[in-house]
Amino acid sequence: MPKSRSSVLILTAVAITAFSAVAQQTVAVRQSFSSSVPTASQLTREQMENFLRTAQITSERPAEKGVTHTLRVTMTDGHWIHDAHVQQIDVYKPVFRTRDGLERNFRDSYKFNIAAYLVDKMMDVGMVPVCVYREVNGKPSSVSWWVDNVMFDEEGRRAAHQDPPDLNQWAAQLNTVRDFDALILNEDRNQGNLLIDRNWKVWMIDHSRAFRDDAAPRDPSVLRRCSQKFLEAMKALNEQQLQATLMPWITQEDVRTMLERRDWLVHFFENKVNENGKEAVFTDIPIKTPQVTIP
Repeated sequence: MPKSRSSVLILTAVAITAFSAVAQQTVAVRQSFSSSVPTASQLTREQMENFLRTAQITSERPAEKGVTHTLRVTMTDGHWIHDAHVQQIDVYKPVFRTRDGLERNFRDSYKFNIAAYLVDKMMDVGMVPVCVYREVNGKPSSVSWWVDNVMFDEEGRRAAHQDPPDLNQWAAQLNTVRDFDALILNEDRNQGNLLIDRNWKVWMIDHSRAFRDDAAPRDPSVLRRCSQKFLEAMKALNEQQLQATLMPWITQEDVRTMLERRDWLVHFFENKVNENGKEAVFTDIPIKTPQVTIP
């Protein structure tokens, strides 16, 4: 028996309503999933720190690069899901042969990752991923936010022959890398531990060989420019503040030695300003800058 016109219209309306409801549910699910996998730009430092300290680790596997057997873990707090980088090395050797020769009082420690992040946070540099202390599998560890939307590391960028779209901004970032590494005396910067995200922002990772006991940078020739913001942030550091924030991740002597390097760097860059002018030194003042690389 053929259906009436009104019956067909009713069935069509019901089908359209049902399809619309399913479509809305699909969008809601996608939005819910998207919101559960946040990026660093969507969260505050404090939110990321709390997540890394308290979220449940659901899986782990070896990180692809590095010589200290680090882990990549996936974490969830029931609302957010994100990966993290776990490092557990904590080594001291009276004498150790590095690529540059023999080093006395050699230290390679997860603690320095935490200290480097805290220095970045105090100075508002914003180039070291959030990092906290936590025990993982019963071992003391540094747990760092896995950098979001990475295109490649510096080694991969060069291999792909990809040039940054803004060379001045790129040079400013790499100058900050040089200056920050000089301040904390990180002697293990290389192309593999500089990450570049889709916005061409540079991230500094792996500082387990920082905080050496030299009172000045080992190679001042790599120091060319700095930002006014970085210089003023260095000047604002003081021993009481650093000890309260950085101990027990570094020692009191480490704090004092870092302040000696700070004094050296402030004097160095202020002299460059007096000799060459602000425009030639400060990366905040946009001019065409010489190419800066990380060897």
